[in-house]
Amino acid sequence: MLQINLPQLPDITTSRLLMREQTLSDAPALFNLRTNPEVMRYIERPRPKAVADSEAVIRSINENFHKGMNMIWAITLKENPEQMIGNLGYWRTDLANHRAEIGYMLHPDYWRQGILSEALTAIIDFGFNTMGLHSMCANINPANDASRQLLLKHGFIKEAYFREDYYFDGKFLDSEIYGLLNSAG
Repeated sequence: MLQINLPQLPDITTSRLLMREQTLSDAPALFNLRTNPEVMRYIERPRPKAVADSEAVIRSINENFHKGMNMIWAITLKENPEQMIGNLGYWRTDLANHRAEIGYMLHPDYWRQGILSEALTAIIDFGFNTMGLHSMCANINPANDASRQLLLKHGFIKEAYFREDYYFDGKFLDSEIYGLLNSAG
């Protein structure tokens, strides 16, 4: 079984970005992301009612990191590392099978600037070369063409289309699953 023994979530830097652990001071930014209709258009999850709900999510994310269940970074610009503009990471890890599910969200002010692509490149590298993953997957809403194009750009391939496999807000929804194998592994 794959084991990840990191005392804390490591910072990851790219040319423009610093990806770091989410802290309680990020709760207002996370609340704004998770209540923004544009951001959440294709993310079928309950919306927080207050910033305290986002604080609880951050506590849970950080606790689950220490249990080996996830690794989720705040996306920040290097010149303003205190301001979270999005997040990304491995929402679910399947250590027995060396696989993790990747997910991300970004504030619309930063869309179409290559930020998610830059962040995803670094997180894929970290997953394969530091964590030792064999594969990763992403589960998207089939209507989310921007996410599909981002995944395809990074070498993911469509593995499955599940019809009405997910129930949210009174209706059954479809899912598309994309996967990426570690070509070096």
